[in-house]
Parts: sequence; structure tokens; C-alpha cells
Amino acid sequence: MAYRELVFKVSADIAESLGDGLMEIGALSVSVLDADADTDEENPLYGEPGMTLERHAWNQSHVQALFNEDLWKTNPNISKEITLMLREAGFEVEDPSEKLVAEQDWVRLTQSQFEPIQVGKRLWVVPSWHDAPADAKTQNAICLEVDPGLAFGTGSHPTTKLCLQWLEELADQNQLAGKSVLDYGCGSGILAIAAKKLGSGQTWGVDIDPQSVISGVENATQNKVDIDFQLPEADDTGRLHDIVVANILANPLLVLAPALCQRIAPGGKLALSGILERQTDMVIEAYKPWLTLSVWQQMDGWVCLTGQFNQSAS
Repeated sequence: MAYRELVFKVSADIAESLGDGLMEIGALSVSVLDADADTDEENPLYGEPGMTLERHAWNQSHVQALFNEDLWKTNPNISKEITLMLREAGFEVEDPSEKLVAEQDWVRLTQSQFEPIQVGKRLWVVPSWHDAPADAKTQNAICLEVDPGLAFGTGSHPTTKLCLQWLEELADQNQLAGKSVLDYGCGSGILAIAAKKLGSGQTWGVDIDPQSVISGVENATQNKVDIDFQLPEADDTGRLHDIVVANILANPLLVLAPALCQRIAPGGKLALSGILERQTDMVIEAYKPWLTLSVWQQMDGWVCLTGQFNQSAS
């Protein structure tokens, strides 16, 4: 089926409600994008659970609505009618730009956007539909076969890369072999899988999302590693871990500080990511009762904080 895309350029104060209005009159999907992207006026927005945004769209937003193209076959003037309906509903909108979106093999198109990527000195993420590149077939290379899916974590985001590189550095320093590992907020399970392939001992993945637990089990099976994935309520044994890594976001990490630190064995190590540079001091302060965190590395505005558990601090 072909589609017709209408794009309205509007101010931030009506972008969200305009999207709702378009859905009510038959749009199949609606996206809001930055109208100033790739210009000097671009203004990034960051949001996360628990954070109240000052605004929910960009100063100048493109509201893109996708409709069934068959509607235009029966009524060539439908774009004007849609715009008139929006104006009658109180939206001050100009005539939209529009284009035909041809039928595509969406699965193949999505797959083409995910190529093998090198995330460390030895670590590669290779989707299942790709052959490993020549550089990933060397004796020391470690390939993680993790496909994009419903759970977060494909290795392409800076926060995931930072955690993977930290785990690789631990392995290179002989501080990971045989160690127990907890990946909290595991998403796709990519960090737990990487730790296991780098030589960790017993390894667990915990996430509040049941889909992540399912994805973690599937990805671990695909990578031929043994990892125990659980929901938080099942992780009630009180076991301690030599390595705890949590790649979530700053606000959840603040709330989870006591729970995460209670899972670290004496002398164990903690790595936190999903933290913007401006949030660094806030997170460090929240973990002070248990351990001293410092910036291990930063990438594209994100930081990875690490520290070693001080038994006497608690």
C-alpha cells in the first residue's frame, strides 16, 4: 500500500495537539520533528522518566502525518479538506507540503540501517542478517549478535558504547574473568552478553519490562551464553555482585542508588551510564553514602561514571 505524507510546520505550542487532531481525522501515524534540524537554529530536546520538560516540541516543529494514498484516488482535493478541517477546529496552520511514500519492504529497509559496528578494541555488534566484516573475524575479536527490537540496546548509542568499552577494559586488566556481574536495566541484554563473552562468571540481567527479559533470553541464546534474566521482584535473594552496571537514565539512577549499592560485593565495581554531562555532579552526590564515583569517559554529551564499593562508607 502506498501512503501520502502531509507535513505541517507549526510552533511548539500546538505541535502535540495538532498531532492528536490529525489522528482523529484519519492519519495512520504522526511524527513531530525539529523543523530547524541541521541548521544553526537546531535546539535539541532531552527527556527521561520523571523529568518535566518545559516544552514537548521544538520551537519550530514539523508535524508529519501519514495517510492512506487511496483517499487521494477517490478525492484529489482531500489535502485542502484536511487543512480546512484543522482550521475549523481552531488550528492556525498553513497549507502542508505533501509527497507520495511508495510501498516498500519495511523490514529490509530497517535492516539496511543497522550495519556491523565496532564498539571497542575487540567488541563488535553484528546483526544476525549480516556477515561479520573482515576486521571482526580476527582471533581476538568478539562479536555480539544483537538485533534491533522492542528492548533498548543495539550498541549504537553512546551510553551503551561507554559501558561496553568499560567492560572490555576490565577484561583487558584481568578484572572481569570469573567475576559475578549484574546488568540492571538490561534492555536487550547486550551488556550482560558482552560481559559473559569477555569472560565473566555468573551473570544476571534485571529489567522492569517483561519484554526486555524475553529479549535478553532470546539474545543470550543467539549468542550461546548462559545468563539469568529476571524481573526485579524475582531478584530477591540478596546476592552480591562483583560488577554492577546500569545503563538507564539519570532520574531512575538517583532513585535506585540504595538498591544498586546494596547489590555490590565488598570491593566490587559500579558503572553508571545514561547520564548527561550536566547531570554528573547530581548523580555523584546521590551515591556518596556508598562510594565515590568519577567520570570514566564521556561521549557525545553523555558520561559513564564508575567507582569501587567502600564497605565502610555505608
